[in-house]
Amino acid sequence: MSIEIRPYRPDDRAAVYDICIRTADAGQDARDQYRDPDVLPEIFAGPYAHLEPDLAFVLADDDRAVGYVLGTADTARFVARFRDEWLPLVSARYPARDGAPTTPDEIMVHLLHTPERMLVPELADYPAHLHIDLLPDYQRAGHGRRLVETFVAVLRRKGVRALHVGMVTANRPARPFYDRLGFHVIDVPDPGPLTYLGLTV
Repeated sequence: MSIEIRPYRPDDRAAVYDICIRTADAGQDARDQYRDPDVLPEIFAGPYAHLEPDLAFVLADDDRAVGYVLGTADTARFVARFRDEWLPLVSARYPARDGAPTTPDEIMVHLLHTPERMLVPELADYPAHLHIDLLPDYQRAGHGRRLVETFVAVLRRKGVRALHVGMVTANRPARPFYDRLGFHVIDVPDPGPLTYLGLTV
């Protein structure tokens, strides 16, 4: 096998979307949780690759993406671009709904249409954030650390000195990974299903 980390390419889109879906249920496969699971990467993967491709990297096995790290150097700016540039590309397929969401698909559509949820005051000192996912066969082999290190190296070149991750609290197996990398808990009142972790780079 030839495994490498390389910049994301547009032809990686299908593989990245598949990885996102297959790791979206607290690290497990979410395909059976949603009527249209493609809504997940339209929130958590696609906008990052589209809006900030210089911060998008894949773990490739024989040039096929099997993991990725995606993110933004400036969450506030990303939120504005998400609303102005990304939502118009996907809202026809996933239109905003009236009323409180009740089904898993409706909850995700609500998240898609409320990017301002990412603007958490307690995270202001950690302006960057990332999403990282790897297929199960490629976990616990050091690839995740290398992906984060690749992302952090670009942040440093941009002059960004801190980042955060919103980790699903139920994804307990992921927590030791972030602890080993030096992330610490950021106290956020009423964080919902997430634990916020910060890292100074």
